[in-house]
Amino acid sequence: MGHGGNVIEELTADHREVDTLFEQIETRAADDPERRVLADRLTMELIRHSVAEEQHLYPVVRRYVDGGDDLADKEIADHSEVERLLKELEGCRPGDAQFDTLITRLKTSVTEHVRDEEARLFRLLAEVCPADMLNELGEKVRRSKETAPTRPHPSAPDTPPLNKILAPGAGMVDRVRDMLTGRGKQH
Repeated sequence: MGHGGNVIEELTADHREVDTLFEQIETRAADDPERRVLADRLTMELIRHSVAEEQHLYPVVRRYVDGGDDLADKEIADHSEVERLLKELEGCRPGDAQFDTLITRLKTSVTEHVRDEEARLFRLLAEVCPADMLNELGEKVRRSKETAPTRPHPSAPDTPPLNKILAPGAGMVDRVRDMLTGRGKQH
């Protein structure tokens, strides 16, 4: 969940973790129940990552990067699409045709988002933000991921200030549900 380093290093490490989870899902047999466990872990990571970006990264992008409003709006729209797909995936079991279809659509959407973020947004951010700001943002993102929701909430606010107010409460409820159901536990 927390990797260390500045915001770009932290979020890039998250991206590689998600890539690994997709690979693990894809290498298992279609009806392997472990795919559901991996899909839950993938969901948890993607939601925490998205919430942290929406709370801390995109406000900085809006403020400091030329054209930042458009960039942030596009990234948030990408997150909304991913969250809708994750919500659909929540009700699917491995072996269902819909499970594989959603994993494929999700991987395509996430891969395009990550490619754009790493090639464009992170580069622009590094050009306009001093190192100490990037380091501070990395710490804020790590703290945010600790309290962020772990389940998709497509209708929840995705911009400040409401997302910063509501996300920790939703995160607490999600973590209690996860604890009670064993969701997200590694074998």
